[in-house]
Amino acid sequence: MASTTGLTPIGTSSQAKRYPNTHMPQLILVRHGQSLWNLEDRFTGWVDVPLTAQGEQEAAAAGVKLAGTKIDVAYTSTLQRAQNTLRLILESMGTTVPTIRDEALNERHYGDLQGLNKARTAEKFGADQVKIWRRSFDIPPPNGESLKDTAARTLPFFERCILGDIAQGKNVLVVAHGNSNRSIVMALDKLTQDEVLELNLGTAVPVIYDLSEDGQVQGKKIL
Repeated sequence: MASTTGLTPIGTSSQAKRYPNTHMPQLILVRHGQSLWNLEDRFTGWVDVPLTAQGEQEAAAAGVKLAGTKIDVAYTSTLQRAQNTLRLILESMGTTVPTIRDEALNERHYGDLQGLNKARTAEKFGADQVKIWRRSFDIPPPNGESLKDTAARTLPFFERCILGDIAQGKNVLVVAHGNSNRSIVMALDKLTQDEVLELNLGTAVPVIYDLSEDGQVQGKKIL
């Protein structure tokens, strides 16, 4: 099936194969809890800021929501706000699992906007321009990454590693960022470039996918 986004459709990877058992694995996507710069309404990107107290509470609450869910392996980024969200989720669930950290799952790099207040940036450049920088598919902020750029590093890793675990029947938890997770959701849900403009993922909100043996979505729920 042709993709309207220019991305390779999920499920076409050579990693896709028959499960060794009848279990239909789950992919659980979680954006990190509220960070300090979320609270201050600043562009964060690759700046390694911590969670707020509210963000820690959100992460623990996500673990409560996922109680009873079997997790076989977890993935996260190289940034502390995602890593600590994952840690608190697993602590709240009362479990430990093998964890892989990779830069491919980092937030999009916001370039010259990193550290700037979003409202003041909108006053300077205009709200419409800032929305395009934040939400469009292929228009990056100055010296930064677009969602297309982010997907170009996130999705190959997702297909190779995460769907590789899914193909083995494993339940996978991915705790990452708004835009790295948006790129995965865009591919799984086959969203158009216009549709992804309005896609927003809440902090520490688990999104659970049931996937078929070839990586196609069979069910989805948001906790």
